[in-house]
Amino acid sequence: MLWRLTTVRYSELAPGLHVSEVGFGNWTVTTGWWGDYTRQEAIDLHRAAYDAGITFFDTSNAYAEGYAEEVLGQALAGVRDEVVIATKFGYDLEATQGRRGHQERPHKTDLDSVRADLEASLRRLGTDHIDLYQLHNPRFGHLDDDALWELLEQRRQAGDIRAVGIALGPKIGWRDEGLHGMRTRDLDAVQLIHNLLEQDPGRELLAGAKETGTKGIVRVPHSSGMLEGNLTEDTVFPAGDHRRHRPRSWLIEGVAKVRRLGFLTERRTLGQAALLWLLADDAVATTLPNIYGREQLEEFAAAPERPALTQEELDAIADLYARNFDVTPLADQQTKIADAQAQEPTRP
Repeated sequence: MLWRLTTVRYSELAPGLHVSEVGFGNWTVTTGWWGDYTRQEAIDLHRAAYDAGITFFDTSNAYAEGYAEEVLGQALAGVRDEVVIATKFGYDLEATQGRRGHQERPHKTDLDSVRADLEASLRRLGTDHIDLYQLHNPRFGHLDDDALWELLEQRRQAGDIRAVGIALGPKIGWRDEGLHGMRTRDLDAVQLIHNLLEQDPGRELLAGAKETGTKGIVRVPHSSGMLEGNLTEDTVFPAGDHRRHRPRSWLIEGVAKVRRLGFLTERRTLGQAALLWLLADDAVATTLPNIYGREQLEEFAAAPERPALTQEELDAIADLYARNFDVTPLADQQTKIADAQAQEPTRP
């Protein structure tokens, strides 16, 4: 056991499902996007998360073609009744031809495939039920497929799944799909990307969640590590880290914005403040920070114990966001420099 929090805050994700306000998404230790981990290292971090008071664990059958589910199931086998397990479905796991890097694979949501995916996930997780079953990155056609949602309801009634949701992505948008899904289907939860540096369309999606009684699960709460407060303009990401492929403007502008948030760190770390900012919204049931080390785990799991953000702090963040944190986009800076150079008189 690593440590045990003295106080754990829970919220209701769905009727009868109470989750810790900080959860653990196991893509960080099973997909290779955040570095390489052995199976035992991944298992150990899951168990450390549980020891830290985390009871909500999120995975997908698409993470390393089921390997992530296997790791989660093995790690938490002894405490299955004390945790809430969420997984996802909807992709064709056998479709690898022509895919490059992190390119999205095609979906496969015919009823026979969904039945097979559910049985395979139950087997890999070593459980007789999945607490939250999420349609992974759905399109409108999936949301409008009555037969698919009838099947999910049948499996919910049978006890194979306890709650149903959608996980939006893979990138930050998906406003229209999320709102449509919440307004047309009986969803318990919606998973979205949202953080205080990237508030749109998350604000609209969470407003839709309040309107429909859907609970929000927020991933990427630290803007891919930017809000952990340890990046600089000179940071070089190692090979295998997906951030290595981001444009340099993301790093330069993000670091400049973070410098404006020092007022949040007098009684908490910046990483904790980023989580508390999300949890100040009643629509957010839980958060999924990218955890890939024990120091991070300890810091993030303790966030709900830190002082909540005051209304003054929340107002200051809103004001900064409206002004783009007083940061001029790098592209605009370069355009101004080019325009100024073009206007300089030509020397004879």
